Amino acid sequence: MKWLAVIDTNVLVSALLSSHEDAATVQVLARLFSGDFIPLFSDQILKEYNDVLRRKKFGFSEGTVAALVGAIEKCGERVVPTPTGEILPDNKDFPFYEVVMEKQDDDAYLVTGNMKHFPKRPFIVSAREFLNLLEAN
Repeated sequence: MKWLAVIDTNVLVSALLSSHEDAATVQVLARLFSGDFIPLFSDQILKEYNDVLRRKKFGFSEGTVAALVGAIEKCGERVVPTPTGEILPDNKDFPFYEVVMEKQDDDAYLVTGNMKHFPKRPFIVSAREFLNLLEAN
């Protein structure tokens, strides 16, 4: 099975901040680098990754950010989403939601640490839930 996933920025931040290799977000990132799924992104998502991951408050090195975003862009799939008309609590979540909706025919997932920001749908999952899906197949 070809796994597709949109990774919310909060999952990347959590993984990079974590000092625990067994953290679900760290494991999702490791699975991304090992090619276990194809990350989906749009130009807006890449812009957010670049902007957020470079915030001084996180202290991530330029090399780390460039390598991560570059890997996502290289091994991922760029999607040009169609507006869904859905109402979300936070407008910054639209790019992630619209990309996953664009790829629903391909069984794509949205992996997020902010479940409450999205409608309750079976394809919107936490990092741990996504790992469980990957491990089940």
